[in-house]
Amino acid sequence: MLKIWGRASAVNVQKAMWAVGETGLPHERIDVGGKFGGLDEPAYVAKNPNRRVPTLEDGELILYESGAIVRYLAAKYSPEELWSQDEKERALIDQWMEWTVSTLYPDFIALFWLVFRTPVADRDAKRIASVNAAANKAYQILEDHLADREYLVGDRFTAADIPAGMTLYRYLEMKEIDLPHLPNLRRWYAALCERPAYQTHIMLDFEELRGRLDF
Repeated sequence: MLKIWGRASAVNVQKAMWAVGETGLPHERIDVGGKFGGLDEPAYVAKNPNRRVPTLEDGELILYESGAIVRYLAAKYSPEELWSQDEKERALIDQWMEWTVSTLYPDFIALFWLVFRTPVADRDAKRIASVNAAANKAYQILEDHLADREYLVGDRFTAADIPAGMTLYRYLEMKEIDLPHLPNLRRWYAALCERPAYQTHIMLDFEELRGRLDF
């Protein structure tokens, strides 16, 4: 059975679990990291020397880095749905996955930490405003791209939608940040919210993280 190590509230674990959910594979998720600890245990370090989550085990394969996990699951277990056999379409899937890591995610996660995970008394309003603006700029790129397509790569859901789509639940549900007018993005978000795997693995309460800098 496929195994994923990582706590359910960790965004990169959610990314991997969403992909697992889309494949319908039997699986087991094992709590590790955050309040569960275990990242420094020798047995875990042997699997992932970075001492981070997620880590996937599929038979003899041990794999870390959430993007690599999503690509692996898509290519092996959903080659016609999440992935593609067309080289051009596959390149576009890869492009948006890479764009999320390089452009969107750094500002998204910085904003989440500055606003939600930092205690109110310790928040830096000027820094928050700067990062909020940078994140909004990245989401505007998605907004513009989605003006004439349903999903990031055309009119079908693929692995391209998972990394960026994973961020939307927290970005759009945080009440403390300024959001621009994003009708195309919200339409895409609404479509993702209808997917059972998104509901199960992404739309999770994250209140336990409020004001928490310790994990």
